[in-house]
Amino acid sequence: MSDSLAPISVGLMGTGEYTTGITPSGQSKSDKKIGVVGVTMFDLRRRGKVSDVVMAGTNGGKFPEIREHFQKNIGDVYRGLDLSFRGFPEGNLRNAEAYKDALRALPKGSAVIIFTPDSTHFPIASEALNLGHHVLVTKPATQTLQDHQALADLAAEKGLVCFVEHDSTRPTTMPAHVPKSSATSTFTLLPKFQLETFKSWAGIDSDISYYLNSHHIDGRYRPTRVTASATTGIATSMGCDPKTEDTITLLVDWQNLSDEKQRGTAVYTASWAAPLKAGVHSEQRFHYMAAKVGSKALIIADGRVRSVLTRRTEATAWSRTRLARPTPDENGYFDGQRGYGYLSLEKFIDAAREVSAGRSKASDYDGKGLPTIKGTIVTTALLHAGRISLDEKRTVEIVEEDGKLKLV
Repeated sequence: MSDSLAPISVGLMGTGEYTTGITPSGQSKSDKKIGVVGVTMFDLRRRGKVSDVVMAGTNGGKFPEIREHFQKNIGDVYRGLDLSFRGFPEGNLRNAEAYKDALRALPKGSAVIIFTPDSTHFPIASEALNLGHHVLVTKPATQTLQDHQALADLAAEKGLVCFVEHDSTRPTTMPAHVPKSSATSTFTLLPKFQLETFKSWAGIDSDISYYLNSHHIDGRYRPTRVTASATTGIATSMGCDPKTEDTITLLVDWQNLSDEKQRGTAVYTASWAAPLKAGVHSEQRFHYMAAKVGSKALIIADGRVRSVLTRRTEATAWSRTRLARPTPDENGYFDGQRGYGYLSLEKFIDAAREVSAGRSKASDYDGKGLPTIKGTIVTTALLHAGRISLDEKRTVEIVEEDGKLKLV
């Protein structure tokens, strides 16, 4: 992309761990101690891609802590970063709809990044798109298939970029080049102290399947049926809502749309009930086998070391991925530009700048392996089906009618 493009104003919706590195109990104890979104935007501003930054939460009294944290752990560590931002709600006020003021404070065509509780994604993203802003919403984009489709239709109508932030998904998704007669298993486990971080919404506004299984569900093929099961007990013992599940497992049938004889099966397990000293913050394991070609397509990923192992009869190869690099480079500048968290955010900023400048259309980004709102509908369909399966204790079918997915 040409450096001649003007920098873009950015609105950060949500002031939690992923944006700032701050949790209800203080600085994060995970690998996001300085957050990801905020520091990335500050570095993109240093690089000339971002201009003004607006941030919205629900408690204006939190911003002095955030500014102090940013200065101590970012400004005093890295050279050349402008940490300034305008916070909403302004003053020592609480306002659950402060995002509306923040969105209106941005010039039309700004880039809005949403990291808020799952139940708020749809109203915030809809508001932003209706105001003419490009949107990046963290996974899951929405909690229902209908809302996801509505966002896709609205973004298309407005001609705006709308991506779903899938930082952790690309290293561990279904490979496009392997025939879809396959078996897949994914397992993601968080230590139970995360239940303290998410206690305000766990089991109330969302669940662990929406939060974690969304990392490993790809939209290239069609799921046809979903059966979900869950365990309970640990979350409630920690003061979470009685409805909170500890572990959720989805059993999913997949269909290769280009060959009806090729079917796949997948098991997705997500939990936030690991012992407090389980050894890692996030244990992610992925196992994929394509039965049609046997050992030539066995893919294993172990997120504990953020690595991917691909095995074939001819060769074995490792590739390593990293969410972010917290140490400065040899000149004292932020050195996290190659982390996949940074890259996913930068790709969105680049796309928004291109479209705002008239150099491309939002529709140009569909079908190119990027997590556009249109290209990730299958993910929400599957997660929504899992929630229905748990609530109604039945298998949920996913069908297509008039070109759109439907749950029955």
